Amino acid sequence: MSDTARMTRFVRFQSPHADARGRYVGVFGLVNAAAKSGQLTSEQEAFRRTNNDWFDAYYADPNTVDRTVYDPGVNPAAAGWFKADAVELIDRTERYLDLCRVLGICCERVESENPGKIIYEDEHQIVVVSDQYR
Repeated sequence: MSDTARMTRFVRFQSPHADARGRYVGVFGLVNAAAKSGQLTSEQEAFRRTNNDWFDAYYADPNTVDRTVYDPGVNPAAAGWFKADAVELIDRTERYLDLCRVLGICCERVESENPGKIIYEDEHQIVVVSDQYR
């Protein structure tokens, strides 16, 4: 772990309840699942698509950098966290929480000094494996 990561608080937005596989699904997964199941209005879908495209354009998707990061056979409990100083990412992600509230999907903000073993890191985010935050 880098010195920067040791001093940084990390932020994650996730379901407060484990899914059938024991994972705490992150907010993007929750909203994308709602879209896939047809729960979003056309306005909500436009919000999701526009914001997902924004994230894709401006920030690295750890899965495209290293295909094993979220591979359930390699890292079944992998979870993405933002570095606390990634203010723009966090602010934009909090908009997804508003959508979850409207949809009746439970989602919470979680903070940690040490969320787990870092398996991916860039300037704005980390991906960890941990028994505590699946």
